[in-house]
Amino acid sequence: MTPLPIDSVLPGLRAALAEAGRAVLVAPPGAGKTTRVPLALLDDVAGRIVMLEPRRLAARAAAERMAETLGEPVGQAVGFRIRGEAKVSKATRIEVVTEGILTRMLQSDPALEGIGALIFDEFHERSLNADLGLALAWEAREALRDDLVLVVMSATLDAEPVAEILGGAPVLVSEGRAFPVKTLWLDAPLPPRARFETAVADLVLRAVNETSGGVLVFLPGEGEIRRVEAALSGRLPGDCRIRPLFGALDMAAQRAAIRPEPEGRKVVLATSIAETSLTIEDIRVVVDAGKARRARVDPGSGMSRLVTERVSKAEAAQRRGRAGRVAAGTCYRMWTKGEEGALLAFPPAEIEMADLAPLALELALWGAGDGEGLAFLTPPNPGVLSEARALLAALGALDAAGRITDHGKRLARLPLHPRLGHMLVVAGREAAPLAALMEERDPLPRGAAVELSLRLAALADPARFRAEHGIEPNRATVARIHTEAKRLARLAGDGPALSPAQMAALAYPDRVGLRRKGGAARYVLSGGKGAVLDDADPLAGQRLIVVTDTDGDPREARVRMATAISEAELRAVHGEAIGWHRVCAWSRREGRVRTREEERLGALALAERNWTDADPEAVGRAMLDGVRQIGLAPSAAARRFMARIELVRATDPDLPEMTEAALMDSLEDWLLPHLGGVRTAEDWKRFDILDALRARLDWGQMQRLDAAAPAHFTTPLGRKVAIDYSGDAPEIAVRLQEMFGVTRHPMVGATPLRVTLLSPAGRPVQTTADLPAFWATSYADVRKDMRGRYPKHPWPEDPTAADPTLRARPRKG
Repeated sequence: MTPLPIDSVLPGLRAALAEAGRAVLVAPPGAGKTTRVPLALLDDVAGRIVMLEPRRLAARAAAERMAETLGEPVGQAVGFRIRGEAKVSKATRIEVVTEGILTRMLQSDPALEGIGALIFDEFHERSLNADLGLALAWEAREALRDDLVLVVMSATLDAEPVAEILGGAPVLVSEGRAFPVKTLWLDAPLPPRARFETAVADLVLRAVNETSGGVLVFLPGEGEIRRVEAALSGRLPGDCRIRPLFGALDMAAQRAAIRPEPEGRKVVLATSIAETSLTIEDIRVVVDAGKARRARVDPGSGMSRLVTERVSKAEAAQRRGRAGRVAAGTCYRMWTKGEEGALLAFPPAEIEMADLAPLALELALWGAGDGEGLAFLTPPNPGVLSEARALLAALGALDAAGRITDHGKRLARLPLHPRLGHMLVVAGREAAPLAALMEERDPLPRGAAVELSLRLAALADPARFRAEHGIEPNRATVARIHTEAKRLARLAGDGPALSPAQMAALAYPDRVGLRRKGGAARYVLSGGKGAVLDDADPLAGQRLIVVTDTDGDPREARVRMATAISEAELRAVHGEAIGWHRVCAWSRREGRVRTREEERLGALALAERNWTDADPEAVGRAMLDGVRQIGLAPSAAARRFMARIELVRATDPDLPEMTEAALMDSLEDWLLPHLGGVRTAEDWKRFDILDALRARLDWGQMQRLDAAAPAHFTTPLGRKVAIDYSGDAPEIAVRLQEMFGVTRHPMVGATPLRVTLLSPAGRPVQTTADLPAFWATSYADVRKDMRGRYPKHPWPEDPTAADPTLRARPRKG
C-alpha cells in the first residue's frame, strides 16, 4: 500500500485499544484514517468492525477503497449499508454504514452481538445521529459489552471533551501531510443584489484562467450546483469538464467526479460532501462559495429542514485543505479578508439546532426518557426536548407516563420524522406520496397558491398540471419525491380510505386551523399559535384548514402550504381528541368573566354553549386575571390603611406587606375569598378592597396597628378625621375653628401630626407641625385676612381660650 501519514500512529492506536479498548484519533483530511484504521484493526478485533460515515457517498467510497486495497469486490471482507442499498455478506468483516443504521442496530440489539468494534468517522461534523450513536454505544459498552472497542476519529475536533465522556480515553494525533495552499480573497464584498450563481461562475472562470489542475467548487446544494453549471455553460476552455458531485447523484456520475480525468481538466461542483472522507484526485484548486447547508429546526414545517448559512472558519479551513492534498494549490474564497472575522469558529452541533422529536423517540425506545445519564458531548436542550416529547404524546408514540407505546416502536422503525411516520402507519401506503412531499422542498415556485392538493396533482401528472395551471414544477424535486414515495410505500401496509386533508391532520394534529371572526383570513391553530393566509388565496374563506408549512413567524405565521378540511373529516381522524370542556376565564375584550362549555380540539373551540352553574371559586380565580389586567385601584380609605401598615412594619415586621406590588403578587391569598358576585370590570370599580385588607390582620395585629398608627384623629368636637400616612409624615386636614382651644400639638406616638388648617370654605390656610407656635405667631395675620373674607365666622383674638366650633356666628336680630 502507498504510505500515508496515518501509518505512523497506527501502532500506537492498536496499543491504546489493546490497553483501554477505546481511543480518540485526530487526523487532518488526507491522512488516510478512513481507509487505513479499519484495515489495521482486522487482526486485533474479534467480530465485525462497523464504521460510521455521516454521508452515503463517503460510506460507499470508503468501502470501495478498502475493498480495492484488499483486492476484493465490495461485499466480501468489506461491505456497506446505506439508506436503500446494502452490499454485505457472511464474509464481511468491515461494514461501513451511515449513522441512522447504527442507531437501528443498537436499538434492536444493545449488546451488538457479533460486532467487535465501532468506529465513528468524521465525528467533528457533530450530526445528531452520531452524537446519539456514541451515547448509546458507550452505555451499551458500560452495561453489556466491556469488550466493545470504540474509536472516535475526527479532523478538526477538540479531542479532550470526547475523551472525557469516554472515561478518559487515550488521545492520538496524526499530523498528516499537506502541501502549501495560497489563499485569495475578494477585493470588495459582493453587491447586495448580486446573483449568487453568477458570482460563483465568474470566480470559477478566474480560477481556471489563473491556475492549472482540477478545480473543486464548494456549493451548498444540488440546486446551486445545477444553476452554476448552467452559468458556466459555454464559457469554460474546451479541455474543461464539469463534474457535479452531491449525495442524490447516480453512482456512475459520482465516480466520474472522484476519479482523475483521462485528459484535460475537470471542474467539480460539489456540496460539503467533498470536505472530508472523499479523496478527489488531481484537485489543485478550491473555489469556496462560502455557503453551507445544515439541518435546523424549521418552525414553518415543525421538522428539521436544510437551511443555507455562511460557512464557519473550521469548514473554510477544511475546504481550503482540499487544494493541498497531493501538491501545492490555490484557494479562492468568495468573501473578503475583512469579512472572515465575522465567521463562526465552528459550525454548531446539530443537536443544538435541529428538531428533537426523532431524538426523543429514540431515547424513549432506549428507555432513557430525557436522556439524563447518557454520554452526550452536547446535552439536548431540556425545554426543546420537552416540547418534542409532548408532540410524541399527541401522536400516540408515548403514553401518559412518557413511556414508548407499541405505536411509538413502529414509528421508530421507519426512516421518517415521527409526524410523517405516524401518518404513514395510520393511513397506509396511500399516504406515501404526501409523506415524501412533506419531506422535500415545495416542488412549485414561490407565489403559487398554498393548497396542498395542487402539489399532489403536480406529482401525479406534471405535464397535465403544467398545461392546466401554467406552472412548471421543479423536475428534480418531483423526481426525488417519486423515488422516496415508492420506497415508503413498500414500508407501509393497507390503511383506511382517507383524504389528503385527513392524512395531513394526522401528521399535524397541532396545525389544524380554525378561522377567527372578522374579515381577515386569520386562524388559530389547535396547538395554540396563530396563522394568517393571504386574503386573495383560494383557501382564505375556509372555516377549517390543516397547515403543513409556514414562514415560521412566532407570533402569527404566514401559511405557505395548507389544505381545507371539513369538520366531519376532522372528527373522523381526531374524534377521540375532541371533547367538551368547561371554560371559566376573564375576557379582556369583553371586560368580564365568561363561563361557557366548549367542544375543543386543542386550542380550537368547534362549538360552545353557556355554563350556567359555574363554580364560584373558579369564577373568582378568573376574576383575579381581570384584576391583574385592570389593576387594584384602591379607594382612598384602602390607600390610607396600606400606608399605615407600611409605616408600622418598619418596627413590627410581622405585619403583612401591603405595597401594591406585594398585593398583586398574592391576590389568591387575600382577595379571592372576598370576590363573590364580582364578575365584570364595572363590578370591580364599585368594589372596595379595604375589608379584604383588614381581614389579613388578626385581632392582636390590629390592636398593635391602631396603637402605633391610629386611623383617626378625634377633634375637640368629637369628630373623627382620617389620618393620611402616605406622605413623609402622618397628616390631617381640619377646619381652623375646630381646633380653637387646643394648646398642645396633636401627636401620633412620638411623631407630630402635620395639620393642614382649612378655611370655612375648606381651602388650605396654613400647614403646621407646631399648633401652639402658629397661634402665637402667624394666626394674627391669618385672622386679619380671614375676617374680611368670612365675617360671619368667629375669629377671636386669643384662639387658645376660644371654644371650638364649626358654626358661623348667629345673625343679629
